[in-house]
Amino acid sequence: MASFAAAQHLLPASTFRSSPLLPNRPSISSLSYKPLSISSSTAGFGQAGVAIEFKDRGSFVQTVAVRHLMGSLTRAEGLRFAVVVARFNEVVTRLLLEGALETFKRYSVKEEDIDVMWVPGSFEVGVVAERLGKSKKYQAILCIGAVIRGDTSHYDVVANSAASGVLSASLNSGVPCIFGVLTCEDMDQALNRAGAKSGNKGAEAALTAVS
Repeated sequence: MASFAAAQHLLPASTFRSSPLLPNRPSISSLSYKPLSISSSTAGFGQAGVAIEFKDRGSFVQTVAVRHLMGSLTRAEGLRFAVVVARFNEVVTRLLLEGALETFKRYSVKEEDIDVMWVPGSFEVGVVAERLGKSKKYQAILCIGAVIRGDTSHYDVVANSAASGVLSASLNSGVPCIFGVLTCEDMDQALNRAGAKSGNKGAEAALTAVS
């Protein structure tokens, strides 16, 4: 502070009034902002952010905007789909169903255009899927189930029957029947594929149906 005071006595006062290194800038009070609400009229897009426009009293305008737009390249609006869900291992199959329904929603499929059929287990999925396909009411049939290996060979029988049943349903009805039956070694594998670290296979099956 002493050296600064000494410099004031040695240098002209005009030195401290202005400096070429510090150009004049508008004060904070001269800036104005106004929120701009962003909305999209395009169907299929979900949400948008808010843009804040900073403008001084001159002609300079700076815009800061973050927009989040959600949509799809494929629209399935007006198409009907059926979902056949096995009630056995429902803690897994219900998560798969939720993933499928969420995907349908993102692709503009209305709730009234989706029929969900519950069956006792994965063994019965193919039978119901074939009957639904032969009705010619649906664009595609989703087949959802979960077969988890146990201590006996029952796992192999059910897994093979479920796969062949869904394939036969698609061939015999002429309507795509999407195989969304999990065949896992244990419950952890099944849950990981029902929305945990390995994604949601129900959502993937729905995406296949609308593609």
